[in-house]
Amino acid sequence: MRTVLVVSPCFPPVSTPEMQRVRMGLPYFSQFGWKPIVLAVEPRFIPGVVDPLLLESVPPEIEIDRVRAIPGALARRAGLGDLGMRSFPFLFGSGARLMEDRSIDLVYFSTTVFSVTPLGRLWKQRFRIPFVVDMQDPWVTDYWKTRQNVSRGAKARIADTIHGLLEPWTMPEADGLIAVSEDYIHTLQARYPRLNHVPSMVLPFGASEADFAIVRKTPQLNPFFSAGSGHFHGVYAGRGGADMEPALRIIFGALRQGLGAQPEIFSRVRLHFIGTSYAADQRKQNKTIEPVARELGVADQVVEHPARVPYFQALQLLLDAGFLIVPGSDDSQYTASKIYPYILSRKPLLAVFHERSSVCDILRRTRAGTVVSFNSQNGGGGSVDSLYRAWGDLLRSLPCPPPTDWQEFRPYSAEEMVRKQCALFDAVIARTHPSGTVDQVHRAGRN
Repeated sequence: MRTVLVVSPCFPPVSTPEMQRVRMGLPYFSQFGWKPIVLAVEPRFIPGVVDPLLLESVPPEIEIDRVRAIPGALARRAGLGDLGMRSFPFLFGSGARLMEDRSIDLVYFSTTVFSVTPLGRLWKQRFRIPFVVDMQDPWVTDYWKTRQNVSRGAKARIADTIHGLLEPWTMPEADGLIAVSEDYIHTLQARYPRLNHVPSMVLPFGASEADFAIVRKTPQLNPFFSAGSGHFHGVYAGRGGADMEPALRIIFGALRQGLGAQPEIFSRVRLHFIGTSYAADQRKQNKTIEPVARELGVADQVVEHPARVPYFQALQLLLDAGFLIVPGSDDSQYTASKIYPYILSRKPLLAVFHERSSVCDILRRTRAGTVVSFNSQNGGGGSVDSLYRAWGDLLRSLPCPPPTDWQEFRPYSAEEMVRKQCALFDAVIARTHPSGTVDQVHRAGRN
């Protein structure tokens, strides 16, 4: 069995979206010939939400190597608040020790803390161990340059500059590429032609039925609404942001239309947007949903709670909801990994996404919900009408589970995703070590 060092700085009990692929996949790696060792940062050095229940989903036999980091308060004085920069030397040292003492065949980066990814090139130069990068989001993007009405603060601009230096130093040396969007892969291949010749794969996040079994076994607190209050409670648990404004305008426009045409049912709608801010500091948790609702005249039926909530509490909110509503980004490359637990909750689902988002195809093929699409030119007028009609039909039929085609959904299971990941790992090993065993190559690199 081969060994993969999985670099995932944020790892349970820390509750962040980026660690979900690794966490859900850990029970299945050995099934496909790979033993994972996780390299992570100690939770005390990571600001944000902690969810101890997450540890119940991690197999006890999984080896987890946790490292220190420079404390955030101290590092911010020097302008180094980024977790990757704070933990970089500790991750490098621990990873190097593992490579000296153990037979590590591959390094796999699955994180949006992109500033740790250059470790792959450094370790490769020293130990001749190949590395694979999982692009859950773009590392460097031109998205903000095309949004003249969105201001970027000084810290964000400095971070953009740093990432603009680190990506071209790191990515040309990658030996494999996984991404949640085909556009991400094409963009990187265009920037770094060598990546056209390494194994690559489009792989969305997987879904875990086991997570819902955990939350049903251990019900979580829902302080936001009462399921038996006589209202139709619609829930969205996830980030907000200016890029979601077009989708929100469609949602709130449809709600306004419903209030005028069918007040007897739409007046009972209450929309809850929970965990919309990434900021750990409550003072910086700006609301991005309620201002749009106020502008469109539906603020009385929309409540935004910017503070992030633990993962399993978010699942509880999905289970308690009357229906689910998911706004997407105006970035056509955006793929909402959260769509899979939404589907697994078996609740009626309304989604509004850019027409090029993979979410549209997934929902239509699985029949797990209604998706209304938009593009950059249509202004959302027709989309508002479509959503209003679908929404009215949904409210009149509650409670009703969607007619999900679970056979179509099967490819999105965590087990199937890991099978594909491991197939790519095997391809990387076959390409990088065509002659001799991996152990022989490693020993040669150390001598």
